Amino acid sequence: MEGATVSIGLINPKSPDNVGSVMRAAGNFRVDSVFYTGQRYPRAIQRKPRSVDMSRKVSQNIPLSKVSCLLKNIPDDMKIVCVEFAENAMAITTYQHPEKAFYIFGPEDGSISQDIIDKADAVIYVPTVGCMNLGASVNVVLYDRTAKSSLRYESNELIRQSRDINNRLKVAR
Repeated sequence: MEGATVSIGLINPKSPDNVGSVMRAAGNFRVDSVFYTGQRYPRAIQRKPRSVDMSRKVSQNIPLSKVSCLLKNIPDDMKIVCVEFAENAMAITTYQHPEKAFYIFGPEDGSISQDIIDKADAVIYVPTVGCMNLGASVNVVLYDRTAKSSLRYESNELIRQSRDINNRLKVAR
C-alpha cells in the first residue's frame, strides 16, 4: 500500500491505558495520526496521570489531537471505516482495507452514533464472542490491514530494529 495514509478516530475514550495502547499500536503499525473526541480522556489524565511505557518510543512522532467532530477532520480522499458490532457490518476476515483509511472506533462503553455509521464507506467488525477493549480492537484491525497489505515488512532487519534491547534470540536453522 504505497502512498497509504492511515488515521484513527476515537469517540470519547475514557481510559488513559486504552489511549496509550492505541498510541503504541499506531506507532507499531505506521499510523499517521490519531484523533479523539469528548472530555472523558482529558479528565482521566488529570485525575490519574499515566504515561504508558513506550520504551521504544514508537509513537512519539504521531500526533494525538482532540477534536470536536471526527468527520470534520477526514480528508476527502480517505475512506471512513467504522469498527463496530453493528447489524449488517462486514466481518474483518473478508474485508479489503482501502489504501487511505480513517478508522473510527466507538467508546469503550458505548457505540458509534448512527449518523457517523451512515456516513461510513464501510462498517466492519472483528468476529469475537463479546467485545474486545479499545486497545485490543485497534491492534487487531491494524494487524489485519498489515497482513493483507501487498507491502512486505518481514525481515531480520525489522526484527533487529523492533525487538527489545535485551532480546538477541536467533532461530537455529
